[in-house]
Amino acid sequence: MSAFASAGIRAVLFDLDGTLIDSAPDLGSAADQLRVHRGLPSLPLDAYRSMAGAGARGMLAVAFGITPEHPDFPALREEFFTNYERCIHDRTYAFEGVPELVEALGRNTLQWGIVTNKATRFTSLIAQRMALFGTAGAVVSGDTTPHSKPHPAPLLEAAARLGVAPQHCIYVGDDERDIVAGRAAGMGTVAAMYGYLGAHGAPQGWGADAMVESPLEVLKLLGLD
Repeated sequence: MSAFASAGIRAVLFDLDGTLIDSAPDLGSAADQLRVHRGLPSLPLDAYRSMAGAGARGMLAVAFGITPEHPDFPALREEFFTNYERCIHDRTYAFEGVPELVEALGRNTLQWGIVTNKATRFTSLIAQRMALFGTAGAVVSGDTTPHSKPHPAPLLEAAARLGVAPQHCIYVGDDERDIVAGRAAGMGTVAAMYGYLGAHGAPQGWGADAMVESPLEVLKLLGLD
């Protein structure tokens, strides 16, 4: 029997970047513009991709090798945010299979939602420009609750908005913090192996209940393939 077929799952929650959408090209471009503006050579997208799930922190670490503790970080972060707002949907797209996955969930009367650490100012822009997200029953951003992932609060907020008990939800994400948050919230957890996975991604050690190599494999876990 498939991993969650007998678990009474009523809702599927997803991380956004690296799980539903590939936003790495636009995130990397926004960071690389900072380098070029300062006379530094451009870096290839592959240099940024694995850290795209970490947002400004990840992009600035790649572009300049700095952490949030560096005195220049706040100003660079704001400049990065400005660049990103300008190009937020230039080359961002849903991963192959995501539209079909979302459609199949609806067809099988399963609710779905998004839980991301991305700030609302960016999440709302993407949701407005990608019709795919029009059927999401809940969209919880990094600043929706007082805590962001790996804290379980955003996941519990999404479940509450959907009116579904946490134990009847699964959470799909491409970063260890997603799995940590999902487990803490009492949800089934799925590691998206096709995502960014972080600089030293080792999903086999995250403790996820299942792993998928493509979005449509989530349907198999639910016994819907």
